[in-house]
Amino acid sequence: MTYCLAMRLQEGLVFLGDTRTNAGVDNVSTYRKVHLFQPTPDRIFVLESAGNLATTQEVLDRIEHDLTDPGAHESLATVGHLFEAALYVGRLGREVAASHHEALSRIGADGTATFLLGGEVQGDDPDILLIYPEGNYIRASDDRPFLQIGESKYGKFTLELAVASQVNLTTATKIALTSMVSTAGANLSVGPPYDLVIYRNGSFEPFEARINADSPFLSRLEGVWAKHLHEAIADLPTIQEGDLET
Repeated sequence: MTYCLAMRLQEGLVFLGDTRTNAGVDNVSTYRKVHLFQPTPDRIFVLESAGNLATTQEVLDRIEHDLTDPGAHESLATVGHLFEAALYVGRLGREVAASHHEALSRIGADGTATFLLGGEVQGDDPDILLIYPEGNYIRASDDRPFLQIGESKYGKFTLELAVASQVNLTTATKIALTSMVSTAGANLSVGPPYDLVIYRNGSFEPFEARINADSPFLSRLEGVWAKHLHEAIADLPTIQEGDLET
């Protein structure tokens, strides 16, 4: 399984994804699901993936191939807007899945993939978009400026905190990480290493890092998160006589 998230804040964008792939309890591997592209100085793209790993890798190969000769093909170097990049990635995903559909359907497999695309093309506001296997997309809304793919239900509640408080990039990153560790704690198919990208609007200079399972920072974060959860539970009111109908 997979868990990837993207957040759009007033200051910039935050992306976080796990690396665990699971083809059964005895076949767990690690693959990068957060991919950074900066084909020209005036644009930056972060692509996160969930779904069929082979489809994802072929899409990434085709993106890289198109960038080797951008004049001959549509590519991330030639699109004029972020939504055009989303349509381009969606078309590649649809074409790759369709090319293998017949063979995969014989064994009951689904070769589709879903993507989160975010970034900035100079002249447009930074944004994040969710690209469906069918090739179309949706944007994050102003009311809910985050998107998730994969195992999204366990970590959604912490992302709502960022929406409610309009936090800065530093706090948003902490919220993203607590969303991830909450998901990993609830589902064994999600786990470290975690790949993080933080982008400040207009900078075209992303911060990129990998957080490994044995990272002292991750251990501290998980410990503090668990401590405050326990304290919050302890502070909850106790049911008193007369509080509830019986």
